[in-house]
Amino acid sequence: MKTELLSLSKFFTENLFRIPDYQRGYSWTETQLKDFWSDLTLLAPNRAHYTGVLTLEEVNQSDFERWPDDLWIIHSKNFTPYYVVDGQQRLTTSLILIQAILEAAGPGVELNYTSSEEIRKKFIFESKDKGISRSYIFGYEKDNPSYEFLKTRIFLEPSDTHSTDEETIYTHNLEAAKAFFLEQLKGKTHGEIESIYTKITQHFLFNIYTMSPGIDVFVAFETMNNRGKPLSNLELLKNRLIFISTLITTDTTERARLRFAINESWKTAYHYLGKNRSKPLYDDQFLFIHFQLYIGRKTDRGPDNENRIYLRRRPEALYKHILLNEIFTTRNINGAVGNRFKIPLTLETIYEYAQDLKRCVKTFYEVFNPEDSNFTTEQQEVLNQISRLGWEHTEPLIIAAIHTNPSPEALTSLLKNIERYMFVRTFRPYVSEFERVDFLELATDLVSTQATVESTATSIHQTIESYINRNPVRTMSDDWSSKGHYSWDGLNYLLFEYEQDLKRYGKSPRDKISWPDFTSEDYDNDYETIEHIYPQRARDKYWTSRFSKFSQRQKRILQDSLGNLLALSRPKNSALGNLPFPIKRDGTGTTGGYIYGSYSENEAATYAEWTADSILDRGIRILNFIERRWGLPMGDTAVKTRFLGLDFVVAMAEKRNVVAATTQATPAPLPSDQALEADTPAGSNPAESQPAPSTRRN
Repeated sequence: MKTELLSLSKFFTENLFRIPDYQRGYSWTETQLKDFWSDLTLLAPNRAHYTGVLTLEEVNQSDFERWPDDLWIIHSKNFTPYYVVDGQQRLTTSLILIQAILEAAGPGVELNYTSSEEIRKKFIFESKDKGISRSYIFGYEKDNPSYEFLKTRIFLEPSDTHSTDEETIYTHNLEAAKAFFLEQLKGKTHGEIESIYTKITQHFLFNIYTMSPGIDVFVAFETMNNRGKPLSNLELLKNRLIFISTLITTDTTERARLRFAINESWKTAYHYLGKNRSKPLYDDQFLFIHFQLYIGRKTDRGPDNENRIYLRRRPEALYKHILLNEIFTTRNINGAVGNRFKIPLTLETIYEYAQDLKRCVKTFYEVFNPEDSNFTTEQQEVLNQISRLGWEHTEPLIIAAIHTNPSPEALTSLLKNIERYMFVRTFRPYVSEFERVDFLELATDLVSTQATVESTATSIHQTIESYINRNPVRTMSDDWSSKGHYSWDGLNYLLFEYEQDLKRYGKSPRDKISWPDFTSEDYDNDYETIEHIYPQRARDKYWTSRFSKFSQRQKRILQDSLGNLLALSRPKNSALGNLPFPIKRDGTGTTGGYIYGSYSENEAATYAEWTADSILDRGIRILNFIERRWGLPMGDTAVKTRFLGLDFVVAMAEKRNVVAATTQATPAPLPSDQALEADTPAGSNPAESQPAPSTRRN
């Protein structure tokens, strides 16, 4: 190897730089950009900064002959074309910064006695005889989606193609990097901008290595990228497949076609993984799920075969090893040496794998973004519900099911059974008898046996019903912690679904609570999205007058019982939650009350007072909803009361009634099956039980 220590200004002289197709795209995020900017701004004048290694490979003539836009500058001006094997992230960042500097300085401005036109000519592009032919000094190969994006959105050059920019995670990173630098340069004087330009072009030094002919560039690429920001497994696999494609014995046209197919599949993958900017998907998560489905089809049938046992040991730790060291290795070319899955690497099998990955990523994206799909409205909602519950490794089964092209009814049934299973298991934790559903095993059966979507849905349904039949409803004291229902992991999901159910019977179709806001952890600790209606710090006379008859333990149970927990339409300062109920309900001049809040808050506002009877009443209302929504029997009113841990409320009421009867007074109405199933408050489900009449507003 030749090695030199050069500045950008020196090695951007009569050289062209291209990022080859086996390289990943631009992966730096704000963390790396801040470090880069810090190195730049803290560098003292006239001091040099060692930026790192830049490894280059001189491009063969057979390769650059495929670059029609660059042939003139290579042949006529003797520019030397190089592939950037290692260091492309630092190099790309430097060029983005130079472009940002030019934009911040403005047109016609000189930096270090050099016009902006001359700077662009040195670092961005050369023009042929000042005509329309341009050769870009640095960039991607032309079939890379980042090529057009870098040219048009970063360098602000016109496009010669009719197609719009194709966006991926990598193009989003390019755009974010430019926005970052423009923000840092905003408001700086000409002298400050000129100083930054001097540092990046003159004082940031790269250790330039030019690889000697004969060195395996693909192996070198993998080795070099073990340092710095590591390559994802998806990025490593692309490099490996392209490498293997160069070694397969076939004609040149077939090899070129295979390489093109691999690039197109990965281009599609990164397009979908980054398509939703607000919720980008993780490439290694996708590769792991695709691996499970692809290898699942290659395993022997039945749960007891050796390969399945091997895969189930530690699948997330094993899958990279299996892909890169057992299947896609050079020793398996045209054979299956030491390959337990007996997959020979031929042109056909690699092509099949790339096409399968390309097909899978679209479905993967749609499962996580159901609104941008052809799923029915009901299927979209259930997928969102499963997402709120946390997926729990259900994705392979869902994707496998979709790929069997089931009827809409069959797919909807499967999704509903998955969501129901996840809720029931969350709602009744710590029960050893609950037979866990192995979603990965079901997915493997779906792609490798005669299993159907219908039979899979039935299997999950039977597991749920068997569990329900074996396990009666527990009381709160059975396994709830000292924080009662408030400590339950599934509380947000339950209250959100209850809110959605109330919305269906309300006058407005709009959502008043969004799931991201409801579950966000960005709010200050003093702000809440779930409120204790009877507050945890209940010192106001309103609360002490109504709850002083209860012991401290009973007060804590009431505070953390299900009926006392309320989903708020917006985070509220926890101090407001200590106010008397009438103020919380009706609001003040500056603070909106429950009557202006979520559907759940609107329902709470129908109560005239907030007492222990109200907490019991609303808790039973929510348990009735659980029965109806998930088909989970919760028992009669007495059993539900015990589940809520509020037996003492009923006992105290009964005691009052006995006293009232002995004094011939009219007894206070007690919660009963009949009373709790009477008339429905406005905005609630008529099928639900109701508050005791004495607690309702007239």
